[in-house]
Amino acid sequence: MKLKKLIIPLLANLPASMARADGPGSWTGHMWGSGYGFMGGFMMLAFWGAVIALIVFLVLRLRDTGTPPPEANAQETLRRRFANGEIDEEEFRRLKATLDE
Repeated sequence: MKLKKLIIPLLANLPASMARADGPGSWTGHMWGSGYGFMGGFMMLAFWGAVIALIVFLVLRLRDTGTPPPEANAQETLRRRFANGEIDEEEFRRLKATLDE
């Protein structure tokens, strides 16, 4: 019962006390003032750090690296080597028959 008598007046006076704490022209309720103190500034830095890190991650993830895709299979590699003149027709046919087995 005593607790109820104590809480009701405190809650009733809360809006008035908040209005007096941060009146016009007062900077006490901002991040580095008495409102949030150090934690307000730290949370602001953490938030913007996370936003910047997310943007950097997305840019690095989505950019084109310029590397060619890996070879599909051995047959494609064999055809490419034959087309580039690295192997002759006889060796191409022999290696192709070996791969087809």
